[in-house]
Amino acid sequence: MQKITTGAELKSAIQELEYKQASEWTLLHEQFHTAYESLKPVNLIKSTFSELTSTPDFKENILDTTLGLAAGYLSKKMVVGATHNPLKQILGTVLQFAITNIVSKNTDGIKSTGDALLKRIFKKKNESEGKSSTDISDSF
Repeated sequence: MQKITTGAELKSAIQELEYKQASEWTLLHEQFHTAYESLKPVNLIKSTFSELTSTPDFKENILDTTLGLAAGYLSKKMVVGATHNPLKQILGTVLQFAITNIVSKNTDGIKSTGDALLKRIFKKKNESEGKSSTDISDSF
């Protein structure tokens, strides 16, 4: 800054500083309002949900997790059933947790194995239907 030597320069410098202070106060007020709005629970949930749904693997991750949870739950129900034995219930919960983790982490392999198995089943079914229809037509 320059040295202020006259009263007019002093008044001018004070006015400049007051103007600068007012503009910075306005900016600070706007930033505070923006931060306050973004920290509201509804806005946090909205922003989190929009970030989640914008990721390309969101649907795949949901499907993997759902398949894992379903497989874990079904395995627990098959092993434990409606028992009231605490040891069986604990083992069933451990089994459910383990199967849920395994299935959710290996869904690609499980899907490809399932697809191959289904193709094999339907291929055999179509072949057997094809033979029986030709056998019947040959007999007439």
